[in-house]
Amino acid sequence: MSTHIAFVLGTRPEIIKLAPVIRACVDGDVPFTVVHTGQHYSEKLDEVFFTDLHLPEPDYNLAVGSGTHGEQTGRMLIDIEQILLDEDPDIVLVQGDTNSALAGGIAAMKLDAKLGHVEAGLRSFDREMPEELNRILVDHGADLLFPPTEDSAARLREEGIPPERVTITGNTIVDAVLQNRDIAAEHSDALEDLDLSAGEFVLLTAHRPGNVDDPDRFAKLLEGVNRYAELANTTVVYPIHPRSAEKLEAFDLTVPERIRCVEPLNFLDFLHLEDTASLVFTDSGGVQEETCILGTPCVTLRENTERPETLDVGSNVLAGPEPESIVVNAFEMQTKSTDWELPFGDGNAAARILAQCGVESVVPTEARS
Repeated sequence: MSTHIAFVLGTRPEIIKLAPVIRACVDGDVPFTVVHTGQHYSEKLDEVFFTDLHLPEPDYNLAVGSGTHGEQTGRMLIDIEQILLDEDPDIVLVQGDTNSALAGGIAAMKLDAKLGHVEAGLRSFDREMPEELNRILVDHGADLLFPPTEDSAARLREEGIPPERVTITGNTIVDAVLQNRDIAAEHSDALEDLDLSAGEFVLLTAHRPGNVDDPDRFAKLLEGVNRYAELANTTVVYPIHPRSAEKLEAFDLTVPERIRCVEPLNFLDFLHLEDTASLVFTDSGGVQEETCILGTPCVTLRENTERPETLDVGSNVLAGPEPESIVVNAFEMQTKSTDWELPFGDGNAAARILAQCGVESVVPTEARS
């Protein structure tokens, strides 16, 4: 009897990182159910990604939307539990550190289905980040843990998780980027639409609550990025998250002249901008990974990261929000070689994950005869 897998997801990074696993299920004729919580409640931030990535539409869309962490997670948990009771999957897969992952994880823990955690073992060691608490809780409740690297696997062992539950798979973001980089280059019109030239602009993403919920920190961050752009005589493109846009308005913050705010982009357009930017400023963990894979220097606007591998190979640096630090670190990254070693795997993570889920119809490339 075939293994039935339920995917619970709700944000752009989850859709992108689980897309290779869902696609492998389609190719391998593996029965699956996709539950979209609607944690990202803008069509440009969620549903459009299913179209861009050629994925089947979700079987369920809970449209949970915004709210406090407790409200959002609680509403998800109630609905996810009923769906899992109705669908009766063998395995529930969640990804990363969102409230969707936490709600899906708790629901699975209380039922007969096994819980698998994609991208397990990441730690920022900052317990003030809601994401840090989510990833720890899901890791310790999961039956199958899929850390992307040996470092993340070692953290799980240090925390007392039995090694038989842990399988290093590589990161599915490598699968996703390698599968879509050439498609993005061929089909994306983002450079033309935004009147940009490859290598002559900088990309910015900033959306984490720790940055955008604090008006002083948000203002410093924008000032630092803008100051770098003035000194480097370049333009900064900022595809702005709806929540960040709301905070700008609420705090009455003016975006500096060198920073161009644009609407959120679809995955292929954003991937192409990451690939062709001279530098990327971000507070996103996923963007730290994507730029590392693409060979684009990255400056992270935080004091910590759950992707230390990017620091180790030299693709990324932690600058925090202070303008002087942002400028100094940005110029330093511009002088570095971009031929760093890729630390996140070989693009076979999805197949390894499904193999550990008992799916025999999908086999990693290196294991095929």
